[in-house]
Amino acid sequence: MRFIYFVTLFVLISCQSKSSENQSTQNEKLSFSIEIPASGNSWIHNNSSENSNMLRDSVINNWTNLKTVIRTYFKTDTSGKLHLGLNANVPDGTSTIKVTIGNKSETVTLNSSEYMEIAVGVFDIKKGYNYVEIEGIGKSGKYIANINKVLIGGPATEGKVYFIKDDFYFGRRGPSVHLSYKIPKNKDVVWFYNEIKIPKGEDALGSYFMANGFKDGYFGIQVNSETERRILFSVWSPYETQNPKEIPDDYKIILLGKGEGVTSGEFGNEGSGGQSYKVFNWKADKTYKFLLKGVPSVNNSTDYTAYFFDPEKDTWNLIASFRRPHTSRYLQNVYSFLENFIPDTGNISRKGNYQNQWVYTKDGVWTELTTAKFTADATARKEARLDYAGGVEGSTFFMKNCGFFSETTSIDSEFTREANGIAPSIDFSKLEVPK
Repeated sequence: MRFIYFVTLFVLISCQSKSSENQSTQNEKLSFSIEIPASGNSWIHNNSSENSNMLRDSVINNWTNLKTVIRTYFKTDTSGKLHLGLNANVPDGTSTIKVTIGNKSETVTLNSSEYMEIAVGVFDIKKGYNYVEIEGIGKSGKYIANINKVLIGGPATEGKVYFIKDDFYFGRRGPSVHLSYKIPKNKDVVWFYNEIKIPKGEDALGSYFMANGFKDGYFGIQVNSETERRILFSVWSPYETQNPKEIPDDYKIILLGKGEGVTSGEFGNEGSGGQSYKVFNWKADKTYKFLLKGVPSVNNSTDYTAYFFDPEKDTWNLIASFRRPHTSRYLQNVYSFLENFIPDTGNISRKGNYQNQWVYTKDGVWTELTTAKFTADATARKEARLDYAGGVEGSTFFMKNCGFFSETTSIDSEFTREANGIAPSIDFSKLEVPK
């Protein structure tokens, strides 16, 4: 019996020593070569209203609710072992958090009010976008933790690693994408016609599905809040400023008329000019039609007029007509875009189908536009976000962005859709004349 006792004791001590040795070795092997700014690359997964409260000042802070789930996103072009750590503290008391990647979780206890490098563990990841999920398990004080940086390293980071490094406002909004349509050469384009259909579930809050863009403005539909959607039509002033109040009188956009229920005014902070919108509860999985006119007008100016087709009432509705001074031209540079204008929803994907594009020229001919060039904004070009795509599905162009999907379309790709061959049937004489 005494012999068995000593053998058992030896085995237990040996196992404890090996366990401590393995834990120590694992901690020693963890290496962190990359620091991801926590708040700039994170979203509150289960309560988006908490984003503005917790994700600010470059740190995840004001975290008090144990039900809050935080996700931090990054992309790698290599699969393999990922070393994960956090630079974090707990303002008061002690707290315990659970950190998850894929189907593996590790639990970490925090008990220092000073920011410290905390080793979490080693995880297997696949190339593409991944996220670190962090949630609170317990706390003794008011706050769960402040997280300054997510630390990563190991074999999975030996290739390129992508995340938002700066300009967090636009990075969190996500990449904007565009389709520029090829129009007939040496022809004066008077009208531009387009259609949009948003797939069900792709109409995320903050989306602007811009249908009829042109050299001097844009026209499309937005998701402005949980209860409000708009049709928006804007024209830039030729005077370059971010403040519409700085525009001299002879450079101001002039409102020539607007439709019923349309609000008009000025806009700034992305250039400045005249703006109009109509609150309209457009719906996913329905096709909406857009018609834009652009013609030279009096005293070296151009008149731009936008019409929206309401499928439920089967009528074309005037949105607004604006006169742009110091400009004399027909429609140029026709295009569409998809953007997100709310940073807190930059983790949600959205997609628009852009279909049946046509232009009507001065000589009275409809021409179908079947070729488009796909481009993206500075956020995409500097590789802060790579969740953007565009292309063609049969006779329809599409654009998609945000949501951290891993398939990316090459910028400056050119696509050709199948032709529909049936020109729009529009009696221009029956359209409401701006007053």
